[in-house]
Amino acid sequence: MVEKKYEYSITDDKIIEKIVDDENINLNHMVLVKGTGLPEHYSNSNVYMIIVRGEMTLQLNEQEPHLYTKGDIINIPYKTKMNVKNQDEEILEFFVVKSPNPKNYKEKE
Repeated sequence: MVEKKYEYSITDDKIIEKIVDDENINLNHMVLVKGTGLPEHYSNSNVYMIIVRGEMTLQLNEQEPHLYTKGDIINIPYKTKMNVKNQDEEILEFFVVKSPNPKNYKEKE
């Protein structure tokens, strides 16, 4: 086989799982139930969040929180403060693509 197959969990329970972590990208899958979120942190690469279910409340740096829904793809620049939450009744499910992989990220000089 030339291709590689990756799998992710199909669940309604809170989960944060690493799917791919190779020399090219870092790909994570996340499911957040109402009232949960990620710890506030800074992006460690170029980040793309792909929402496949639910509504995400996202605050970047000091700006007001914004709402994003199914079908939205959000690009977050390197070293941006991120606060991700699910404040909606519906389950929030999304993928996080980091490219380049943070372990290979080199800042532009």
